[in-house]
Amino acid sequence: MTLHAEDLMNMHSITRRDFVRLGAGAVAAGAAVKATLLEPSTAMAAQTVTGGGAGGAGESTTGRKIRFVSIGTGIRGCDLLRAARQVPTGVCVGTADLYEMHRRAGKEAWGVEIPTTRDYRTLLDRKDVDAVIVAVADFQHRRVVLDAVAAGKDVYCEKPMSHSVADGQAMVEAVRAGKRIFQAGSQRVSNIVYKKAAEIYASGRLGEVHLIEGHSDRNTPSGAWVYPIPPDASPETIDWEGFLRDAPSRPFDAARFFRWRCFADYGEGVAGDLFVHLLSGIQCISGINAVPSRAYSTGSLTHFNDGRDFPDLLATLYDYPGVTVNLHCNQNNAAGEPIIFYGSEATMVINGNTLTVTPQDTSPQPEGYSLNGWTAAAKQQYLDEWHAAHPAPPTTPGEVESYAAPQGYNDTADHIANFFRAVETREHVVEDEVFGNNAAIACHQANYSYFHRTVATWDAATKTIKG
Repeated sequence: MTLHAEDLMNMHSITRRDFVRLGAGAVAAGAAVKATLLEPSTAMAAQTVTGGGAGGAGESTTGRKIRFVSIGTGIRGCDLLRAARQVPTGVCVGTADLYEMHRRAGKEAWGVEIPTTRDYRTLLDRKDVDAVIVAVADFQHRRVVLDAVAAGKDVYCEKPMSHSVADGQAMVEAVRAGKRIFQAGSQRVSNIVYKKAAEIYASGRLGEVHLIEGHSDRNTPSGAWVYPIPPDASPETIDWEGFLRDAPSRPFDAARFFRWRCFADYGEGVAGDLFVHLLSGIQCISGINAVPSRAYSTGSLTHFNDGRDFPDLLATLYDYPGVTVNLHCNQNNAAGEPIIFYGSEATMVINGNTLTVTPQDTSPQPEGYSLNGWTAAAKQQYLDEWHAAHPAPPTTPGEVESYAAPQGYNDTADHIANFFRAVETREHVVEDEVFGNNAAIACHQANYSYFHRTVATWDAATKTIKG
C-alpha cells in the first residue's frame, strides 16, 4: 500500500515517536511512502501477535523445554528473565548473583520461586541444567563462560562478549573445543527489522555501499551509568571479594559495583555498552563478519567527569573490507541511535524498530555548474549534443519504503528464543562466538585508539591490537 505522512501517523504499527525518528526526508516532506508492517515469525509471533504457528524459533519441535540458569540478576539479568518468560521453550531453574537484592529481584523477574545462590558454580554442578545465561560485568565474562563450557553447558553471554582481546580468544577456543552452542547478547541480530535490512542489503538494491554511519546518544545521568546506590548496599549484602575476582584488589566501593561500566577494571565504557550494538547490527545487516583492519578514535571526558575512566564522548572511524564505518556516542545530547547505509542507488536508515529505504536519483543529467565558464555558443552545442545522446526522459526515483515492527515487539525475546532453539537442535546461530568476538574486538580497538592517541590496527597473525 502507498501512504502519505499523515497516514503513517495513524498506523498502529508506528508510534508518533517512531515517525519523528524515521529519518527519511521524503517522509517529512509528505512524499508517498510504501509502508509495510513486518510479521514476527518467532517467539513474539507465538506469544503476542499471531497466536502461534508451527516451527517458529519460539516453539520446540520435540516438546522439550530448555532448562537454564541465569548467572547475574542485575539490570540486564532481570530484563533477560522477563523476556525469557515470553518464550515457551525455556524454564529457569535457578539464579546466582553477588548481591542480595539482585537475587530477590531475579525471582520477581521470573515470577516463580526458584533457587538462588551467591556462588554460581553450584548451579553449574547441576546435571539438569542445559544452558546458562551470563549477565555479569564484562570482566567476569571469561571466567563464567569458561566454567560453564567446562561443565558442558551451552551459553548465552551478554554483550560485549569480552573485556579484552585475550579474553575473547580464550572464550572462542573453549566454546569450539567443548562443542558448545554460544550466542552473544546483542539482541538486534534477531530483530525482524534488522533481518529485513539484511535482506535489502544482500539484494544489491542499495548499490555500492562504501560508508556506514551510526550513533547512539544519551543525555541523562542514567544514560551515563550514574545509577543510584541502593540503601542496603554494604559488604554484608554484596560479595565484594567475589566481585573483584580477576580484578585489582581495593576497599569496598559501592559506586564501582553498581556503575562498573565507568571503570576500565570492569567494563569497556561507551564502546562496549553502545558501540557494540551498532557494530553487531552492521555486521548482521552487511554480512561483514570481520575485525576492522584499522580504527581511529577521538573524544573527551567532560560532562560526566566524575572519576570514571572512560570518555563520555567517543567517535571512531573504522576500516572494514570495502567499507568505512563512522560511529559516535555522546552522553550529553540525546539524538537517537540510527544506522545509515549510504548506497549509490539508495540510502537505508534503521532506527529503533523502523526501517526506511530512500532511492537516490541516478538518472542522467546534463552538466550545469561548470558550463558557467563556457561561451553561450559552446554551452548550447554541449546541451544539444547531450540531449541527442540521451533521448529518453529522466527516470523517476522509486518511492520511499518503510518497514516497522508491531508495537510491543520484543527482539530480546526473539534472541533468547533463537538461542533455546539452537540448544535443542544444535543448529548454528548468527551471533556465535566468532561474530561476538569480532564485534568486541572492534570495541577494544576504539578504546585502544582513544587512550593511546594512535590508530589501532589489527594484526591477524598474532591476534593482537597494535598502535
